[in-house]
Amino acid sequence: MKNGFLLRIASAILASGLVLTAAPDQSAGAKPQVINLGAKPEPFTFDPAKTAVIVVDMQNDFGAKGGMLDRAGLDVSGIQKAAAQTAKVLRAARTAGIKIIYFKMGFKPDLSDMGASDSVNRVRHLRVGVGEKVTAPDGKESRILVRDTWDTDILAELKPETGDDVLYKKRFSGFYETDLDARLKKAGIKDLIVTGCTTSVCVDSTVRDAMFRDYRCVVLSDCVSDPRGKMWPPGNDEASLRAFEGMLGWVSDSERLLMALGR
Repeated sequence: MKNGFLLRIASAILASGLVLTAAPDQSAGAKPQVINLGAKPEPFTFDPAKTAVIVVDMQNDFGAKGGMLDRAGLDVSGIQKAAAQTAKVLRAARTAGIKIIYFKMGFKPDLSDMGASDSVNRVRHLRVGVGEKVTAPDGKESRILVRDTWDTDILAELKPETGDDVLYKKRFSGFYETDLDARLKKAGIKDLIVTGCTTSVCVDSTVRDAMFRDYRCVVLSDCVSDPRGKMWPPGNDEASLRAFEGMLGWVSDSERLLMALGR
């Protein structure tokens, strides 16, 4: 009788067209989300949960009026335009649950981390006034490329939010004597969406070091920039973008990323 009752229930369900499915196995973890991003030399696929946006040196010394590059007579308008596009990317990335990691180029107040007296890093940076006292646009005392001053603050339009990581670096690469690699490995991150400045120096150095460590990098071409002026020959950033596309990773742009993320 019991079996007959069960058969009648099953027949009624089938007749109604209702389909019963087993509940998903939550113990197996969430299924990876695959995002397809139009890029060169071919599309770039990534899982937001295993991806981070890297913001390289988008700080006042490089992208603001009154910063080091501006004081040196260089045109930083390209960096400012890249910052505006990067702001859109960061909003979309946070919504998608993608990790944000900022880098700031900055030295200790005593400049002890610049290297030995004959270090190229020390000599070249001292040549452009690193460590010198200056007056910030707000009237407060600051110092060029010195930690915890206005000069090394992130540009106002890209202000970090709770949950973002902010790391100092003392060389061009974000991997040099920082814990970036350890942070990425701990979070299970393999793919990096790279933004920042300058394209041909700090962005380039960071992308190369990432590639050497088997991370996959996609650089957003409108979210990176070099300054312009006599001290900075034109074409360097274009050469870096060609290297990124040719051998080091992928190149895309903010519009295609926003579209891929549904923003």
